[in-house]
Amino acid sequence: MAKQKVLVVEDEELMRNILRTLLEGEGYEVFTADSAEAAIQIFPDQEIAVTLTDIKMAGMDGLDLLDRIKAIDSNAVVIIMTAFSSVDSAIAALRKGAYDYVTKPFINEDLLQRVRNAVRNRELFAENRALRRELNRQFNFPEIVGSGEKMTLVLELVKKVADANSNVLILGESGTGKELIARSLHFNSSRSARPFLAVNCGALPESLLESELFGHTKGAFTGAVADKKGLFRSAEGGTLFLDEIGEMPLPLQVRLLRALQEHEVTPVGSAMPQKFDARIVAATNRDLEAEVEKGNFREDLFYRLNVLEISLPPLRERPDDIPALVRHFIGKAASSQNSIAKPIVDAAMSALRAYPWPGNVREMENSLERAFILSGDEIDVESLPPKIRNSAGSAPLMSDENTLESIERRHITDTLASMDGDKVEAARRLGIDLSTLYRKLKKYEEG
Repeated sequence: MAKQKVLVVEDEELMRNILRTLLEGEGYEVFTADSAEAAIQIFPDQEIAVTLTDIKMAGMDGLDLLDRIKAIDSNAVVIIMTAFSSVDSAIAALRKGAYDYVTKPFINEDLLQRVRNAVRNRELFAENRALRRELNRQFNFPEIVGSGEKMTLVLELVKKVADANSNVLILGESGTGKELIARSLHFNSSRSARPFLAVNCGALPESLLESELFGHTKGAFTGAVADKKGLFRSAEGGTLFLDEIGEMPLPLQVRLLRALQEHEVTPVGSAMPQKFDARIVAATNRDLEAEVEKGNFREDLFYRLNVLEISLPPLRERPDDIPALVRHFIGKAASSQNSIAKPIVDAAMSALRAYPWPGNVREMENSLERAFILSGDEIDVESLPPKIRNSAGSAPLMSDENTLESIERRHITDTLASMDGDKVEAARRLGIDLSTLYRKLKKYEEG
C-alpha cells in the first residue's frame, strides 16, 4: 500500500527537520516547504493527505495558505501549528476550514495522534466519494438533456465505449457539450474513482502548455521552484481531457504523439521518461482531416487520437430536444437565483425553436438565464435576446414541418413543455379534453 503523503510547511529549518524525522518514523512520505509560496508549488502535484503548517511565516502566512489550499481542493485536510499565545489565530483557522490545530511546543505523541486522525478522516472521505461514484455509475447523464434520435445514438455510443481504455476523439461545434460527454465517459467507467483532469490546449502559450502536460523539474526554467508532476501523471488511473486539441502547436504535437505511443512522458528539464496510465479523451471543433491536409495537424497524431470517434450534432439538428432543454435551463437558472421555475409562453417557445442557435447549447443556457432574470411571472418573448426574439418572424418553416398536422403537434408539445409536463393544465390551455390530449400524445409516441 502506498504511503500517505504529509506536507510540512515551516520556515524554521530545525523545526522542519524535527517534523520530517518524526513523521517519516511513523511511515509517512513527507514533503517539506520553507514558505507558503513553496508549498503552493508542491500541493497541486502531489496527493497530499494532510498539510501541517505553521501559522506565522515570512511572506504569506498560514491562514492565507489555508485559503489557497482550500481553493485548490475544498476537501483538503490542514492542521495549523501555532504558539500557545496565538490560540485565537488557530481558532480563526478552524472557522476558515482547518481540520485541527496544535500548539508549540508540542508533545510528539499528541501531534502524531492528530495527524493520524486527520489522515483517517481523509481516507474515509475518499472511500465515501468512491462509493457514491460507484452507486451513481450506471450510465447516469444528469447534465445531458435530449431524447431525440441523434442524442440517443450519441449516448448509446458513450455507453459502449465508456469502459474501454482506447483514446476517444469528440467532434462538434463550439457549445455542443463536448466536455460533458468526456466527463460522462469518465464517470461511467471503471476509472471513475480516479481523477478527471482537463486542459484547454488553445488557452495556454506553448511553453506553459508543455509544462502543464508533461511536468518539469525544479530549476528547469525561471520560476520552477519545485518539481511539477504534469497532467499526464496527475491523472494516473483516471482520464485526461485535451480540449481544443486542434489548437495545439506542431512541436507539442510531436511530444504528444510520443507520449501516446510509449505511454510515458519526459518532464521539462529531465532526461528520464516516466510511465503513466491515463485514458486520453480529446475534443475539437475543427475539421482535423482538413487541418491534416493543410499541414496544421499531424496525420499520425490524428489517427492515434481517433481510435473511437463521437460526433455531437449541433442544436439546430436537434429540434425535438429544444423543449426539454428549455425546461432544464429554466430550472437551472431558477436554482442559481434561489427562485422557482417560471412557465414560458407559447410565443417565446416558438421563437426558441425557430432560432438556429449558432452557439448551440451553451448559447441557449446563457439566453435562458438572461430571460429568467429579466422576465416577470412568466418568460415571454420580450425577455429573450433581440436576435432570438426576431427569429420567429424571419425564419421560414422547414418543408417537412409545414403541414397542418406538424404545426398542431409542435403547438401541443410546446404547450405541454411550457406547463412542465402538467397534462391537465396543458389540455385546459389548448382548449381540448384531457382524453384527446392523451390520444394525440400516444399517437406522437407511436409515430
